[in-house]
Amino acid sequence: MDLQLTTKTALVTGATAGIGFEIARSLAVEGARVVITGRDRAKLDSALASVKDAVGLEISGIVADAASAEGAAIIASVEPSVDILVNNLGIYESKAFGDITDADWSHLFDVNVLSGVRLSRTYLPGMLERNWGRIIFISSESGLAIPQDMIHYATSKTAQLSVSRGLAQLTRGTNVTVNSVLPGPTRSEGIEAFLRSQASDPSAPIKQIETEFFAKARSASILQRMVEAEEVANLVAYLASPRSSATNGAALRAEGGLVNTIA
Repeated sequence: MDLQLTTKTALVTGATAGIGFEIARSLAVEGARVVITGRDRAKLDSALASVKDAVGLEISGIVADAASAEGAAIIASVEPSVDILVNNLGIYESKAFGDITDADWSHLFDVNVLSGVRLSRTYLPGMLERNWGRIIFISSESGLAIPQDMIHYATSKTAQLSVSRGLAQLTRGTNVTVNSVLPGPTRSEGIEAFLRSQASDPSAPIKQIETEFFAKARSASILQRMVEAEEVANLVAYLASPRSSATNGAALRAEGGLVNTIA
């Protein structure tokens, strides 16, 4: 299916690895002009080279911390107008509620929530003026099913859903849409260390640890396995395209190829 993205410019935050990288790659394959952000020049250059090596396409990069007001300003100065904004930047950690400090709460919200708020505030007016645009927040199933050891993370992901839904209501009657994607546990950099930190036997084979994790911590999962970053990217590429024109204000969760709308 042609996703009709050859004339579109897409900005993907936090895209030097994991889900963000796969989203950038997928959008580039579909013909979009893709710009990614990252804080580290070496990691950013590596990501740009990896896309070129994998699919033979050039994408651009901006060295900036999208979680800060200064970083958002740098991004806006380099790319003052985009058609597609994917607010992917995010961090997570497992921590007992009593150990989560005020600084921890503030940091999670700066990275996971305010990064998307600032960039949406920058780009939404232009999208409305041109009467076309896509804003996509990469949230998490944890925004709805709250893990007891990640309450600050889950709360930030719930906040993303509120922001996304609120912005969608500002687009009524236009060809601009705002949606959220809620991946389950996704295979990405650092996930093995996280899973081992949750395991009854951290030295066990990773496959055994994954099975235990889903049996105990994610028993409601339909997939009962890690989601692959490419699977999330496929859904995002569709939402970014003109073909998703009737999908607005939704929270979409991919489970075994089925999409559940929570709106």
